[in-house]
Amino acid sequence: MFSSSIANAQNLTLVYCGNLFDTKSGEWIENALIHIDPATEKIIEMMPNAKVSLDQNKDVLDLSEHYCLPGLIDMHTHIAELPTGELIDFYTRTQEEQMIIGRINVKKTLLAGFTTVRDLGVYIAWTDKKLKDEINTGKIIGPRMKISGYYLTIPGGGGDVAVPGYEGIVPDQIQRGVTKGVENFRTRAQQAIKGGVDQIKIIASGAVLAYGSLPGSPEMNPEEIAAVVDEAKRADIRVTAHAHGALSIKQAIQSGVNSIEHASLIDDEGIRMAKESGVALSMDIYNGDYINEMGENGDMPEEFLRKNRETTDAQRNNFTKAHQAGVKIVFGTDAGVYPHGDNAKQFKYMTKYGMTNAEAIQSATIHAAEVIGMNDQVGQLKTGFFADLVAVRDNPLVDIRALESIEVVIKGGHLYKN
Repeated sequence: MFSSSIANAQNLTLVYCGNLFDTKSGEWIENALIHIDPATEKIIEMMPNAKVSLDQNKDVLDLSEHYCLPGLIDMHTHIAELPTGELIDFYTRTQEEQMIIGRINVKKTLLAGFTTVRDLGVYIAWTDKKLKDEINTGKIIGPRMKISGYYLTIPGGGGDVAVPGYEGIVPDQIQRGVTKGVENFRTRAQQAIKGGVDQIKIIASGAVLAYGSLPGSPEMNPEEIAAVVDEAKRADIRVTAHAHGALSIKQAIQSGVNSIEHASLIDDEGIRMAKESGVALSMDIYNGDYINEMGENGDMPEEFLRKNRETTDAQRNNFTKAHQAGVKIVFGTDAGVYPHGDNAKQFKYMTKYGMTNAEAIQSATIHAAEVIGMNDQVGQLKTGFFADLVAVRDNPLVDIRALESIEVVIKGGHLYKN
């Protein structure tokens, strides 16, 4: 069963889980009964070791044969975009055309078990906000969204849609965050905050999937980054930095960002700085393989493939080193580089490169919730939290790939998949 709207989704008041994952302890709670308040969409009570007569109580959703977990959180998505097509498409595509793509993607993401996402940039400015508004008003179904509005990037940088040889007009809607200089970046940050972003995404280093941009090279300078961080702090929102290169990572941490995206070429000093400052790393260690597959099919420019080869193994090795050092690593996949809905494929990579199954799940629940400032709302199944729940047949602590086959999705007490 799939529900395409809140109106069609069943409103639940009681859910009975044979096994419920406690993300704080990393252990299972048996026979848990969850009581939901439909008015607030939150959990009123969670009772472990509950005795329930399922035959006599038809209001209970029976998940006694399932393993239940909090709704998953992807900390790095581009939910309005696709892995196919050309960058030049953004020069002619309308925002409504981008919205059509986004509406499909948000549904796929929710039904894959990701009930919250931190969306980190759209080329057509504010498409993410429009999607968020449609979800929040019940027009479409999708995850809870933390949005960025647009990238803050230098001209020709990793967040600029620069196509070699193009001499036509570049639409303003894909240039909203492209600038240089301390005061100009400060102004763009202020505009993003006024427009309603939940966080600011800066491009501190070059990118893999951008023409002429070098992942290991700094782009925004420390003064520019610090100006953006200063404005974000005034508004009590967070800043995350796209940074592959070791120097860019350290400059971003020193300038006060809250998290680092990719962190592919982080060095030992950067790992130490991240741990000491409490800066989280979001390392998308799955999608390098997907990009290579695209290259084998001839669907990716050689420049992008070369940069992907130069960063993929290094990123995975540094993921292991950062985890062993005790750095907080959150689940972020760069969805949109690969097809939306395949987000959970990253879990097996996280366990392959050093995490236990429980730690990988915690990276996509309780730890992710802390980094986006929702640690009192999502990431756990307990009283006062949103009733966001997913369920699988097999134990993900035994086989993490169980999370690639989510059978039940509940968001805010609404049953969207069963």
